Amino acid sequence: MTTLLLALVVLVAFVVESAAGFGGTVVSVSLGSQLMPVDDVLVRFLPANLVLSFVMVLRTWRLVDWRVLFQRVAPWMGLGMAGGAALARVASPTVVKVVFAAFVLVLACMELNRARRPAGENDTTASLPRLVAATALVGAGVLHGMFACGGPLAVWVLGRDLPTKGPFRATLSALWLGLNAILVGSYAFGGRLTAGSLRDASALLVPLVVGLFVGERVHASLSPARFRVAVFALLAVSSLVLLVRSLATYV
Repeated sequence: MTTLLLALVVLVAFVVESAAGFGGTVVSVSLGSQLMPVDDVLVRFLPANLVLSFVMVLRTWRLVDWRVLFQRVAPWMGLGMAGGAALARVASPTVVKVVFAAFVLVLACMELNRARRPAGENDTTASLPRLVAATALVGAGVLHGMFACGGPLAVWVLGRDLPTKGPFRATLSALWLGLNAILVGSYAFGGRLTAGSLRDASALLVPLVVGLFVGERVHASLSPARFRVAVFALLAVSSLVLLVRSLATYV
């Protein structure tokens, strides 16, 4: 039953990821952590997510801005990811859940508040200053090393550099392909990637195909603003539930 529920969660995550280019891991971990520990969700989700990122990059590689990816984003995120992975090994699982839930809740509330503003107030297309962008990307790397969820901060930076929908989604897909391949490799090297988790990951290929099919149509037809509101409203509720449940263990 748990595997079936996780498959439904992952289906939603793959729809989000294929439609927007980001958010799949945040959704899967936020909802999936209601069913099992964060680590158990990641070792099942990330191998399947690698397949999704590979397919998306294969289809859209001509739109990837390789200069922005390798010169502006990947070095800083890679630096932060090393620190985040080290923190994930020593942190208490309960503390990890609390930090993650609080992070997602704040992020969701900020995005929902942003969605309430008039459209003109959200038109921020100028690139961020180098120091601000580098700091945000190191922070994104730390979060990615801990939860594979550095997307929101990376999206904040890349959204300024790549305001066009196609190159933005394609470049993010290439970024996740590289970073998540490193994470999955570290899981395998550390013994966290087992035959059982790989078997569960292979079962997620069915929701992956469905999610890719639906996500492409959402990407082409649905209003991006409405789609983001629905996604972040779902994240706000799920992260609040996870936060309350995690804090209750201290009482």
